[in-house]
Amino acid sequence: MCRNIKPLFNFDPPATDDEIHDAALQFVRKVSGANKPSKRNEVAFENAVLSIANCARELLNSLETSQPPRDREEVAAKARARAAARFA
Repeated sequence: MCRNIKPLFNFDPPATDDEIHDAALQFVRKVSGANKPSKRNEVAFENAVLSIANCARELLNSLETSQPPRDREEVAAKARARAAARFA
């Protein structure tokens, strides 16, 4: 759906509250079609971000896997390599 939303599950260290908030913000921006809400819609926009962030945190805390946690640096290096090949 949105390129800026990254998987947050099964990483060592686990996803931070800031990462979850950023993903929720990107989701709300995509769904609403607004990068920044009008003054009239700011409260609704921020409430949606907080609600989605809470749901995402609850989801991440309840998911289980038998796979070992992924290394953030390794995943980031692979993403940089894909981007370099794509845009080279």
